[in-house]
Amino acid sequence: MEVLTENQVKQLLRPRARNTHKGTYGRILIVAGSPGMAGAAVLSARSALRSGAGLVRVSIEEPLFPVIHVGVVEATCISRSLSNESLDTYDAIAVGPGLGTDAAAIETVDYLLSNYSGTLILDADALNIIAHEGFKLSDSTSAKILTPHEGEAARLLAADVGSVQRNREGTAKELAARFDAVAILKGHGTIVALPTGSVFENPTGNPGMATAGSGDVLTGVVTALAGQGLSPANVAKAGVYIHGLAGDLAKQEKGEYGLIAGDITEAIPAAIKKVQR
Repeated sequence: MEVLTENQVKQLLRPRARNTHKGTYGRILIVAGSPGMAGAAVLSARSALRSGAGLVRVSIEEPLFPVIHVGVVEATCISRSLSNESLDTYDAIAVGPGLGTDAAAIETVDYLLSNYSGTLILDADALNIIAHEGFKLSDSTSAKILTPHEGEAARLLAADVGSVQRNREGTAKELAARFDAVAILKGHGTIVALPTGSVFENPTGNPGMATAGSGDVLTGVVTALAGQGLSPANVAKAGVYIHGLAGDLAKQEKGEYGLIAGDITEAIPAAIKKVQR
């Protein structure tokens, strides 16, 4: 298992040319949030923008539009129904943070798996739906990135959490192989596993990041990088490193006890700047 380095990640981040516009840096869609969980959509969208996404749109139930408009004024909203949406106009789509697992959420995940062919990031409730409904990801033409924590990984593999904790590397490799996807197994020493069998460990991050919403921030980072044209493997490697480094920079100011997910989001630009230096 290879440990990621700052220099490796630096090579993955493309410098910006002067003659560009917002469309150059990715048009992404984040399908997230539900009543009581709209903050997950806000965190993902804000983190995507802080990670360089040119255009961020949030798909959420219409009564929750005001939450998004206030929480992340730079994003726009569309309804949860995606049947009239031209999905392939998006460079990357994320689905799952705070989505819920009701019938409408199940239909949404199924629709994206069946109709989107770009880079699809599957997180949180999307993973729980896939595990419960038995969706076959091999039927999807999208390039998939899975971002489970240990509990979600256990559900996907019909295993117990203890076995996942005892063999994190093996679990990540099994996820990547079984679902033909790039797998990001979150936790201490986040692991990135590729379908080819390659495995990488992330050295950045700290215990203060064990806080609600931290995973939603990672989803935003990863989706933004995918929208900017990085391959799924490079998206995962750069995404986990930058996310952890942002947490480390935020820790310097806030400490581990007081660190919240929003602090990680606001430290992302400094993390990217540090890597690029």
